[in-house]
Amino acid sequence: MGSSPFDDASTFLIRTLCDLYVFVLMLRFLLQLMRADFYNPISQFVVRATQAPLRPLRQVLPSPRGVDLASLLLMLVLGFVKILLVTGVYGHVPPVATMLILAVADIARLMLNVFFWAIVIRVVMSWVSPGARNPVSHLVGSLTEPLLERARQILPPMSGFDLSPIPVLIALQLAQILVVSPLRSFAGL
Repeated sequence: MGSSPFDDASTFLIRTLCDLYVFVLMLRFLLQLMRADFYNPISQFVVRATQAPLRPLRQVLPSPRGVDLASLLLMLVLGFVKILLVTGVYGHVPPVATMLILAVADIARLMLNVFFWAIVIRVVMSWVSPGARNPVSHLVGSLTEPLLERARQILPPMSGFDLSPIPVLIALQLAQILVVSPLRSFAGL
């Protein structure tokens, strides 16, 4: 028995809404972890969009060494709920352990993708408008600079060319292959 257009539309909406909010939570987690500018307008939006559900969790969960455990837990719960709802639409709900592993894999994949695309955006912005000062470039710089700084220790700029994004992008893709794919395989996908 195939899926109906209603089932497909339902799963599309569930995935889209959950993924968008998890993305905003991931930004909050990473911006705090990388100590990005709190007063940046984008940072302010992210904080306001996530403050209500995180406030009660923060009263229970600590944030050791700047790691926002409340955001991580909420991302995990939303990922779990998304998988539960999507599989429920099709009438096949996997075991709880499988859904948890898939939720962790989704969070890891999203984190790696955020870094990957932030670096790509930074590179493109450096070509299109080098030295531009705007909220997006400042925030992208805050997210990517810790990774690129480590890469520059291995591959310093040569003749004015900063090639540090290349090894970082390669490492991020390798992490997708070596971390996310095995997690999904372990879950049975």
